[in-house]
Amino acid sequence: QVQLVESGGGLVQPGNSLTLSCAATGSTVYSYVLGWFRQAPGKEREFIAAISGNGDRRFGANNVKGRFTIIRDNGKNVVYLQMNSLGPEDTAVYYCAADLSWLIQTTSAEYDYWGQGTQVTVSS
Repeated sequence: QVQLVESGGGLVQPGNSLTLSCAATGSTVYSYVLGWFRQAPGKEREFIAAISGNGDRRFGANNVKGRFTIIRDNGKNVVYLQMNSLGPEDTAVYYCAADLSWLIQTTSAEYDYWGQGTQVTVSS
């Protein structure tokens, strides 16, 4: 069993940065792929980025490459999403997810555990 708890969301002005955290608990969480998704009102859940268990593989969506970075600290069982140059289009609920497989997946249905989400609002 894996539990995921996101934090760090809030209101941020356009152009600014924000870092989200996801604390993961579970006996073998270090072996799971951890990913970030987001869902804006009226839209489907969207893949942002994911990172392998030991951090040697990571993949990000094209629309956030160069702006968002996923980082994993297995010593603390935490995965971070560093977000720069935020715009109103980044407003959404951001979710952390864990996948038991070795592959980095971009489809939400492939992930086995989910956090409750944290709201990010980009507005002046």
